[in-house]
Amino acid sequence: MNYFVSVFTGVILAIMVSLNGGVSNAAGNYASSVIIHFIGLIGIIFVLIFTKSKIKNLKGIPFYMFSGGLIGVLTVLFTNASSGVLGVSLTVSLTLLGQLVTSLVIDNFGYFNMPVVKFDKRKILGLVIIITGIYVMTLA
Repeated sequence: MNYFVSVFTGVILAIMVSLNGGVSNAAGNYASSVIIHFIGLIGIIFVLIFTKSKIKNLKGIPFYMFSGGLIGVLTVLFTNASSGVLGVSLTVSLTLLGQLVTSLVIDNFGYFNMPVVKFDKRKILGLVIIITGIYVMTLA
């Protein structure tokens, strides 16, 4: 199930970059970010109401952990700016490369209270294949 959810996340990420890029072209990068995040806020409010979920006690969570919201805003701004120039597939591919390299570092050192998953040299082959694929995509 987790594999399916992860693949589905990739599907909706590509769709999101496409749609957000269209809003950005029409409204501008900063205004589109406000619009996109406002719609997201409304959406999650509906989810909370529909599922009758409550926001749990947030005490004890280190302040830096909340920076994910700012990172989300930056992600939308940067993908909006680059997708119009690079296209969706190259933007998403480069984004995923950045995610992969960063996640390997986080896993290897256990940053952000994540379990340590040591770097295995076999992962280098995966990185080489991905970088080669990105290079091939830029040849067009």
